[in-house]
Parts: sequence; C-alpha cells; structure tokens
Amino acid sequence: MIFQLETDPSILPDPALAEEDGLLAVGGDLSPIRLLHAYQAGIFPWYSEDSPILWYAPHERFVLFPENIRISKSMKSILRSDKFHYTINQVFPEVIQACSQIERKEQDGTWIVNDMIQAYCELHTLGFAHSVEVWNNNKELVGGLYGVLIGQLFTGESMFSKESNASKYALIQLAQNFDLQLIDCQIHSAHLERLGAEMITQSDFLGILDQQEYRKNGLSLLTKEHHREI
Repeated sequence: MIFQLETDPSILPDPALAEEDGLLAVGGDLSPIRLLHAYQAGIFPWYSEDSPILWYAPHERFVLFPENIRISKSMKSILRSDKFHYTINQVFPEVIQACSQIERKEQDGTWIVNDMIQAYCELHTLGFAHSVEVWNNNKELVGGLYGVLIGQLFTGESMFSKESNASKYALIQLAQNFDLQLIDCQIHSAHLERLGAEMITQSDFLGILDQQEYRKNGLSLLTKEHHREI
C-alpha cells in the first residue's frame, strides 16, 4: 500500500507496509524535521525531477558493517601512499553537487534534484548531514560521499569519484576511522557488495536503528546539543 503523507511530519506509515519494491509513501516535503523523522523511522526519499516526492523503506536493507569492509591489495597500497587525503565536512555543497552530476551506468539522469540539494545542505548546516571529501596532491576535490548520521548509524546517500578509487577511499576512511556501528547503503549495488556490503532484513535494520542515541532522545533533533561531529 502507498500512503499519502500527513501534514504532521511525525506521522509516518509502518515501514513493514511498503510495496515489494520498498515504495511506502508519496508527498510531504523535504523540511529538516520531516527528513529527520523519516530517517529515524528507516524511511528515505528517492525520486526524480518529474515525479512527486517518493519515500522508501526496503524490506531488505543493504548495509555495511564497518568491521567487514573488504580492502584489496591494490587499495591497501593506495591507503599507504600519499595519493589521496581526506577531510570531513569541509565542502559539503560541492560534494552533493558533484554526486548529482556524476554519470552512472544504467542510470538516466539523477535523483539528486535541486530540492534535494537544498534540503540536505540545510541538514548539513543544522549538523545532521555530513560529507567525506577526497583530495589529490594538487588539492583538487576528486571524490567523496555524503549522508545522514543518527547516533552510530550513517546513512550514505551518494558518492562520487573523478579519479579511480577516490570514492572507495572515502568509504574506507569512513568505515575505519569513525565510531560507526553501521553504514546504511540503502539499496543493492555490485560495487558496494564487493566492498563487503550485505543484505539484512528490515526488522534487523530497524532494531539497530532503534538502539541509536537520537532515536532514544526523540525529536529534539533540531537542537544542536545532540549534534555529534563525525
């Protein structure tokens, strides 16, 4: 069943009622308070320019447990070298813009529409969306990722790479250097599966989500006292 979202952003349908493809609801807006309620419930927006806002809650969630990340020999060599370095939250708008512009196989256009860019930049300003940036030796931004942090659960929204292995470098740094319990990759990709991501049930995912600090504190989420630097 597909639900029409209520005016009240705290009223959300049960994720278990999503369609087979994960589609759960339509409508609403991308205000920070609605987005944060949605992420706390295991729901995320995913739509294109020519459609209304669509909200998904997949019955199987594609996730990466940081301790299970697989690093190839060639990637280990890159990590030991000075080919790249990374920063956190230095150029969030540039990262999300780059993610929206990168060409992807078997994908016509982008789901990161202008309204999404504005909404997640606002979440970043409030301290809930974060970016990992990858730079080469010429101080050029060549890769990165961004997502939403709830306690120790990082929901990765998108990543980009302008040089080979740059986005992989960003993900490895995220997995290895921050106190994360889980990286939510949302939906399956062969690339992330090779890096160790796996499917878990929706109920298992929601169980992990329910353990997180922000979920326990409820929606006092827009106060910076709960902000945790990644």
